[in-house]
Amino acid sequence: MPIVSASTGLHEILALLTSQLHPDANHKEDLVFLKDVFSEKSIGYLMKIHEKLKQYEKHSPTPVLHSASCLAEDVTEELQNGPLEDDEQELLLLLSTPHLKAVLSAHDTVAQKKFDPVLPPLPDDLDDDLEEESVKIVRLVKNKEPLGATIRRDEATGAVIVARIMRGGAADRSGLVHVGDELREVNGNLITHKRPDEISQILSQSQGSITLKIIPAVADDDKMKESKVYIRALFDYTPFEDKATPCQEAGLPFKRGDVLQVVSQEDPTWWQAKRVGDCNLRAALIPSVQFQERRLRYRMKMGSVSAPISPKHMYPKATFMSLTASLRRSFRYRKDRQGSPGEAHTPDANHTEFLIYEEVAQYFPRPGERPRLITLIGSSIGVNFNSDETTVVMRNSDTAIMDTTRARKSHEREGVEYHFISKAAFEADIQNGKFIEYGEYKENLYGTSLDSIHRVLDQNKVCLVDVQPEALKTLRTAEFKPYVIFVRPRIGDGQGKQFGSSSSLSVADDDLQEMKQSAEQMDECYGHWVDYVLVKEDPASALAELQVVLEKVQMEPQWVPASWVRR
Repeated sequence: MPIVSASTGLHEILALLTSQLHPDANHKEDLVFLKDVFSEKSIGYLMKIHEKLKQYEKHSPTPVLHSASCLAEDVTEELQNGPLEDDEQELLLLLSTPHLKAVLSAHDTVAQKKFDPVLPPLPDDLDDDLEEESVKIVRLVKNKEPLGATIRRDEATGAVIVARIMRGGAADRSGLVHVGDELREVNGNLITHKRPDEISQILSQSQGSITLKIIPAVADDDKMKESKVYIRALFDYTPFEDKATPCQEAGLPFKRGDVLQVVSQEDPTWWQAKRVGDCNLRAALIPSVQFQERRLRYRMKMGSVSAPISPKHMYPKATFMSLTASLRRSFRYRKDRQGSPGEAHTPDANHTEFLIYEEVAQYFPRPGERPRLITLIGSSIGVNFNSDETTVVMRNSDTAIMDTTRARKSHEREGVEYHFISKAAFEADIQNGKFIEYGEYKENLYGTSLDSIHRVLDQNKVCLVDVQPEALKTLRTAEFKPYVIFVRPRIGDGQGKQFGSSSSLSVADDDLQEMKQSAEQMDECYGHWVDYVLVKEDPASALAELQVVLEKVQMEPQWVPASWVRR
């Protein structure tokens, strides 16, 4: 064996070893194999690169100049300003070549930045039971944001497993942690004997870099395509009050009416979603429909929550008659819907009796398309659309003219104030399901018919109907695409006897309390169908606000039930 000095390079040692490999009768095949490997040019190149890196590490050279490109530009500019000798012309030509410019740019980049990566040290000794397993050391950098992963304990093996990866979180962005990976250590601490909640607390409290020792899951094509399913929440949710959530920090709080994009439904219990319009790109956990329905049924069975309120049991009598008579139309009726041939199916959320989510899609108003029906509901106060002032404000809009069996007065015109029909014709229309609501007032019948709505919409005008919320069951279809506005009075604790700044109507305290309760009941029962809440202080401000809303409805996209836009 030849003697080598300390200064002998690694590639030189490799060449010497190759020359000393002589075939042996007992190990002929092995020696031939080693000789072929050591003779590979790529191995020699790698050894030379290794030598250069070791020299760099030993001497730690520092750049003479951090901006060689700027110096080359200065020299080029100086050479261009005067007569040149042959060698100067050659220098100018060299400095102008793109290859040299690229080399100088690379030099400056290396000179100005520190590229030596700081990697976590490998453990000196590994557990005996890991000898046959692939171990991955992952270092993630997180700030105050959650790690974006939840864990569970495998019931069969007791291992701590990554249960889900939250879209957009630190773990997801790294691409290094996957569902099914087994977690062994966190920041050098063995966690195999800790409870999942203790591990989650360690992860959430860690700031800066987190070092994980992971046993990778079996390679599987588990990359999920991001879903394009959008839902509207029909209830309020606070994850920090939910003891069932696997990780409260990973939960997504939302309010009724928020539109959420569901990015993953792989977990049947906890979906991953993002709030539309939220600048936070990370997905978070929300209860799935099945899980939310299951636990609501359980709570109802245990008596901790009441049964869902049915709209037909909300208003046993016309509680709005006394106050709305002078503020809305002078009458207000509920529709007796039993056995109505024109009754539409109630669009309960996901065909359950519980209000959980409703799948939605964006609706874009198109030129020439019939406008959306503007439907106003209100507990005690509305807007009088029959006045001249209202007609001026509501340009290109009209209200559905009601049918009545009352005799026409001398100043009234057919089709302007009312459609005057006989009682027999009115009753026949009731049997044929032509009314969305109707009632009797002073022995005369009044009703709002579907035909009256179609007459306005067919003229490409915005149609406004002021109805009891029960009528939404008929109107809330793809045909009308109603935009529902809940008109509610502003009633504060300091409300005086005068109701509204411009109204001379005196309201008793008992009536105010009844109005407030009625508004709360209507919001509880029908609030999930409401697109806009108009809080009325006086008729003028309400009309002005309504006009702004109408313009937005005709010009801007809105979220509607997905079935309304599917063809």
